[in-house]
Amino acid sequence: MFKNTRLSAMLAAVLFSVTAASALVSAPAFADAPAAGATAPAADAAAPAADAAAPAADAAAAPAGDAAAPAAGGEQTEEVHNPYGIEAMWEEGDFVNKGTIIILSLMSIGSWYIIITKLIDQQKIMKQSKEASAKFWKAPSIAAGSAQLKEGSPFRFIAETGTKATQHHDGALLEQIDLSTWVTMQIQRAVDRVQSRLQDGLSFLATVGSTSPFIGLFGTVWGIYNALTAIGMSGNASIDKVAGPVGEALIMTAFGLFVAVPAVLGYNWLVRRNKSVMEDIRSFSADVHSVLISGAMSTSNAAAGAKKAG
Repeated sequence: MFKNTRLSAMLAAVLFSVTAASALVSAPAFADAPAAGATAPAADAAAPAADAAAPAADAAAAPAGDAAAPAAGGEQTEEVHNPYGIEAMWEEGDFVNKGTIIILSLMSIGSWYIIITKLIDQQKIMKQSKEASAKFWKAPSIAAGSAQLKEGSPFRFIAETGTKATQHHDGALLEQIDLSTWVTMQIQRAVDRVQSRLQDGLSFLATVGSTSPFIGLFGTVWGIYNALTAIGMSGNASIDKVAGPVGEALIMTAFGLFVAVPAVLGYNWLVRRNKSVMEDIRSFSADVHSVLISGAMSTSNAAAGAKKAG
């Protein structure tokens, strides 16, 4: 029914997930490196001069102090390697940490893939709805109007299903069902099939939105457990030994929220757009049903009149 490629959406989902996940990597730390150390040799060289001649030292003290003030006022920063973050967690973590990262990454990629593909499908159906309003109802017949719609359009699928229902209402069992009920059943099945196709993947988004925070929390609890165990075995409980590993473990909770929030927002957004799309499809199917039934009734009445005239 919907004939579209998924490769571009898959690549976009992978690229977005990788780019956003890289933002979780800890930023490099910076430490202040005062320039006062650079004045130490000058101070050592000035010491003999001060012992030799006090007036000369007094005269040189003012310019030296004036020159050292700007150097001391301007602070330089140097990059310090941060041993904590996703990279360190992946390289030094155990199978539980790596497994949690892999699961959350797959959930994120799958969520963005579904969001992108569903938005593309919905956008196509909205465009096809306008096309059906402009071309289909101006055609001389249902069959001619269906031929003007694109292949894979749900509107063409519904119209062709209704046409086939009127043409194949034969057989001993089917004749026990009146034509109106038979056409209504077939069109409703086509509408249900379109709706089922539109809802594909939404259950995955709901699952990701409800479970990924707990998966991230599990990774955090496991990381804190390993960090506290290592600290207890080393016997060093200083703040620098505690804050780093515990802060690294909290990244997993942030990762879980990063996966859950887009999934929940995407689910709610897609459900709301699906309702708007299905309103157009149901309205179209009701109109097609009315046209088919009125045409079939006119044909049957004309055939009955011809028999009586004969």
